[in-house]
Amino acid sequence: MPSSTHSMNTGETEPVWVHHMPYQRYPDFPPLSENIKADVCIIGAGIAGISIAYELVNRGKSVTMIEARHVLSGESGRAGGHLSNALDDGYIKIEKEHGFKGAQAAADSHTWALERVGEICKSIGIDCDYHRLPGYEISPYPRGHPNHRTHVACLREEVELAKRLGLSASFHDDLTVPGWDGRPDQRGGAIFAGQATFHPTKYCIGVLHWLKTQPNFRCFAHTRMTSTDESDVVKIHTHDGHTITAADMVQATCAPLQRLGVVAEMQSMRTYCVAIRVPKDSVKDCLIGAGPYRYAKFTECNHKDDYMVLGGCDHTVGQEKTGGRFAELETWARQRFTNAGSVDYQWSGQIFEPLDYMACIGKEQGQKHTYMVTGDSGNGLTHGALAGKLIADEMGGLDNPWASLYNPDRTLRASTVPRLLQHAVTHYGQCTQPDVKDIEDLEIGSGGSSRKAHWHPWRCIKTRESKRNDLVPSVRI
Repeated sequence: MPSSTHSMNTGETEPVWVHHMPYQRYPDFPPLSENIKADVCIIGAGIAGISIAYELVNRGKSVTMIEARHVLSGESGRAGGHLSNALDDGYIKIEKEHGFKGAQAAADSHTWALERVGEICKSIGIDCDYHRLPGYEISPYPRGHPNHRTHVACLREEVELAKRLGLSASFHDDLTVPGWDGRPDQRGGAIFAGQATFHPTKYCIGVLHWLKTQPNFRCFAHTRMTSTDESDVVKIHTHDGHTITAADMVQATCAPLQRLGVVAEMQSMRTYCVAIRVPKDSVKDCLIGAGPYRYAKFTECNHKDDYMVLGGCDHTVGQEKTGGRFAELETWARQRFTNAGSVDYQWSGQIFEPLDYMACIGKEQGQKHTYMVTGDSGNGLTHGALAGKLIADEMGGLDNPWASLYNPDRTLRASTVPRLLQHAVTHYGQCTQPDVKDIEDLEIGSGGSSRKAHWHPWRCIKTRESKRNDLVPSVRI
């Protein structure tokens, strides 16, 4: 199947992971062609759906997984490739929002998830370059900057709290990353030991190959869910008119397909990545975090070079300009790593940021048999692995000490409400105000709100196929 089709990829450009795992090596699954039954139906064949399927199949459940396009055609194939318990929102914020017990659950659960990926690799023999490595968190402000001392003090507090949570963390005034030889100083920072990295699509495809050999697993690609009905069982209806009847259903679709209330409590963000060649072993193999939000990791290119995968430049979807993000990441890398070579890949992905910092993994509000996984906050690979245990435990009636932290039906604290209101005013208020005079003013792939052809505002996007004054697809507000 051609890689240029949206069946394989949600973006216009390819991620670095196709360098060693091209689409032609992805396993093929047929579309659903009849009505079937299963213990569990999973919607979405990314790392969350695959991880949940793995855990449930190992517990004896019969599992059917469906995917609207090809497997791994969503955000899992466009992720950064890191597994981490050093959370970018920070444990100080998490403790303020969820208490020390909640922060402890966050630390323990993320640690379990990154270790679980390694266990599965060893158990079923997946070669995906999984390995543990240190994570460096560096102040974004140079020495002498008014904010440097404040930010360093915050990093020190973060390290102390992380140590109380049982994580291996330390602060170093003279921190240096071997290979960072450019002009910007490294400014001191924290080291979080025991992070992990891997090739995400090699891993997911390895698990899928194992699942294909199991008698209690089936997968159907190019099978789009259109609606569901829940009573004593869940009926999942597909675009082609077939029905899957299951005892339980999981929406592992990055954004929930039916629960818009949960979406309203998250910020929709776009994130960007570039893959730059660097001479092999010229930079220490590590994770690097440096704000304003930047992260770097490394993956193999060939016998001479590695790829530095640099990500960040996140922005709120629909509220900020998208241009220049790739160039900004490239400039950041070249200023610090003078051996940086060609940029071979650049791509973007979608992130949903929960306003209280924690993902939503568990039973949907008001439902008995429908579960969701969303709100990954830029750590979707770790959350995908974690979702396997959380969902399987809840379906099996097992108490999980982390479940309440990730419960999609949790009550937001009073301190979160102002952020929720500000998000609603900024995002949804913008939708009611026209910002496009003519669709010809839009760049291809961008969108806006227009009243040109209608009394009410309409949201519109411009595709390559759009004709003059076209508002397709358009949504009335």
